[in-house]
Amino acid sequence: MKKTDAKQGQSASELISGRIAELDDWRGETLDRMRRLIREADPDIVEEWKWMGTPVWSHDGIICTGETYKKAVKLTFIKGASLEDPDHLFNSSLEGNARRAIDIHEGDEINASAFKALVRRAVALNLAGKPKPTKKAKP
Repeated sequence: MKKTDAKQGQSASELISGRIAELDDWRGETLDRMRRLIREADPDIVEEWKWMGTPVWSHDGIICTGETYKKAVKLTFIKGASLEDPDHLFNSSLEGNARRAIDIHEGDEINASAFKALVRRAVALNLAGKPKPTKKAKP
């Protein structure tokens, strides 16, 4: 896999698309599918490109990162330990106090509706931690 160079003027979305295109195997297809599901789950999601080439999806804070390895696509939910996971999607990084991850291997199928519900719970958690605007006192 070639490294994607961050070129001036390229948006994070363009850089993520470039990463997907350069992964010309099951990993690119998997990352693309998971990206589409994230966007379907939350149309207000923001795509970012951080840490020297890591796709990141945020909404009032980071929801998850998407890393690719030789044998897995890893989606790490920054506040995953605080999320309900009734469908048991998390299968990695289970020992920590904050993060949880989903490692997807070649041939694995992820339940789309369960994954989108997990993304929505992560967004709700971020929004719940956001300070609410204060009402100005009436004179």
